[in-house]
Amino acid sequence: MPHKPFIRTLRAQWLGQQLRTLREERGMTLKLVAEHLQRDMSALGRYERADWPIRKGDVIALLDLYGFHHAAERARLLALAEEVWRTDRWDENYGDVVDASFIEYPWLEGRAEQVCCFHLTLIPGLLQTREYAEAVIRNAAEPRATEATISRWVELRMTRQEVLKRSRPLTISTVIDEAAVRRQVGGPEVLRRQLHHLVQAQRLRNVAIRVMPSDVALHQGLDGTFWIFRLPEPYPAVAYVESLGGRLYLESPKVERFVRTYGRLLDSALSESESTKLITSIAEELS
Repeated sequence: MPHKPFIRTLRAQWLGQQLRTLREERGMTLKLVAEHLQRDMSALGRYERADWPIRKGDVIALLDLYGFHHAAERARLLALAEEVWRTDRWDENYGDVVDASFIEYPWLEGRAEQVCCFHLTLIPGLLQTREYAEAVIRNAAEPRATEATISRWVELRMTRQEVLKRSRPLTISTVIDEAAVRRQVGGPEVLRRQLHHLVQAQRLRNVAIRVMPSDVALHQGLDGTFWIFRLPEPYPAVAYVESLGGRLYLESPKVERFVRTYGRLLDSALSESESTKLITSIAEELS
């Protein structure tokens, strides 16, 4: 009986990425590592791409070779190696395996082919102007955050938007609640410029912006903002939600609920052209 193919889980992808990063930081090629460990070079490449599940013993050998001896981080990577087959919820509080340094939103954003997202309260970060982003970040920052820290966070958000302009640009499909489009983040003038930016972005082939009108009293997004990351084949899609309780990532089959919900949101939202007209009219009201 043929073996079932390995599901390229989020855990396996993240572990592979971490091992690749460590190797590249040490300036080592796959060939050099394979020769040293007496492993097949193609197998090591499959480990890094999450094509194959990596054994804990091989992770130990690689970490030893790379001189990675940070006790806490090493323990997390080894624990992760034992969990690469799992597809259940992945969040910041998942035992000792995951903390804030594991699985980053920008990492998913950077390797996705498409992001589908619903936003209930704010304009999506990928479509924010610098002024709007700064207002949002200042509001969310802890009181002790320095100006340098806030400036760095703003710059990071702006840098993340480069995924929309790369040679194979990320495609973003978003539904934004009308309340978010009208919320005067940063004041009327900041919002007006933000809305003009949305109108300009709507003209891009890889951007589709839909508005959920306020006269749709009940819709599928009332539980809050969420993202769906569609990764290149053969990697499965990942859903992401965040709250005051932390960040949460979900894989197949749980991601399918988000996919169905987003489809129903599209059915209830204005068309792209209708959305552009509404956004433009709101901007004119602010002039």
